[in-house]
Amino acid sequence: MPHRLLPILTGMKIGLSTVIMFFLMEAIHGQVTGMWKITDEHSKVEKSIVEIYELNNMYRGRVVRILPTSKRTHCDACEGELKGKPLVGMDIIYDLKKTENGGEEGTILNPANGNTYSCYIELVEPDKLKLRGYLGYPVFGKTMYYNRVK
Repeated sequence: MPHRLLPILTGMKIGLSTVIMFFLMEAIHGQVTGMWKITDEHSKVEKSIVEIYELNNMYRGRVVRILPTSKRTHCDACEGELKGKPLVGMDIIYDLKKTENGGEEGTILNPANGNTYSCYIELVEPDKLKLRGYLGYPVFGKTMYYNRVK
């Protein structure tokens, strides 16, 4: 009788292992999503809260709150349909292809000058997200660090 249960128990172990691995992988990817505080790299003043979220298996980022320390509330430097639009609710990061610990080959809008840049994000610590915006190659760019809102 016990030898008949062995294949069933082995199958249950494999199934359970698969479920656990799935949840662990989702936890790793899920850490990128959430609310992140954006700090000006020059003045070190906290400016806004951006939500990184998933849409169509890609990461995007939208401004959900402008902090009182920010002087910019609208995208005055933007062109086209974004010109003069409120930053709250605006997607400023889009089309990031998911990677093991972040996203790559995305685009970021800089509301200060209205320009867009290529970008990637990388979770460097559980509550610290690295964003690199660049033109052409990542070596020609700027790195910012976002801190998770707790």
